[in-house]
Amino acid sequence: MKLTSGFPYGKLILLFVVIALLSSCVTQKQVKYLQKKQKEDTLSAFPNTRLADYKIQSNDNLYIKIFSMDEKTYLFFNKQNPGSSSYDYMSDAAIYLNSYSVDDSGYINFPLVGKLFVKALTLEQAKDMIQSMVNEYLKETCVVVKMVNFNITVVGEVRRPGEIKVYQDKINIFELLSMAGDLTDFADRGKVALIRQTNGGSKVVYLDLNSEKILNSAYYYMRPNDILYISPLGVKRWGFETFPWGVVFAAISTALLLINYFK
Repeated sequence: MKLTSGFPYGKLILLFVVIALLSSCVTQKQVKYLQKKQKEDTLSAFPNTRLADYKIQSNDNLYIKIFSMDEKTYLFFNKQNPGSSSYDYMSDAAIYLNSYSVDDSGYINFPLVGKLFVKALTLEQAKDMIQSMVNEYLKETCVVVKMVNFNITVVGEVRRPGEIKVYQDKINIFELLSMAGDLTDFADRGKVALIRQTNGGSKVVYLDLNSEKILNSAYYYMRPNDILYISPLGVKRWGFETFPWGVVFAAISTALLLINYFK
């Protein structure tokens, strides 16, 4: 048996290998953050909206603590389960159970003061309002108001997907991704889906992390209950992590040996 002479089977197989390798590569441009889209773009300051502008919504849970020199007053104004230790009181579950839930009408039920309308207020505005009302009953007090349900979900092409609990007043998208172990090499950084809850339902916004313009985006800072979905690049199906390249190269080597044998 003899193959048709003159036909470059070896070169054809080599060409196939080169094309396959090139199609499986992820370029630097696809994985670099904050790229300048135009060479003449010299902007270095990027104003954006921080979490300080977040407006309290129905079903939010607020951590409210009143500090006072009077121990009886301190215990009266601050929720705490009987018999619980200070360590138990500071656990995630205890903080949630001892928080103030904003009802559908936008109110919280605060001891002695009664119902307070906090919907559409910032955390700072809610703190000032509660402080002014507490001052009518007590002197030398300090009020602290923070979000309890500041959970963000990250799924898709990240190294540690899942729900992330945020223990600070604000967090931007890069800080969040670092907590998720950063994006994988096969993540599509040019089309990151942000799913955000609004009064009218869920809204999906696509963000380009390859562009430095993300820094002045209205969605640069995360909000409670945001969901980030990072889709894979199209080349992932040919990626070295999943594609059986060992089998392919073994088959190619066998084919080349057979071609040389039958010449």
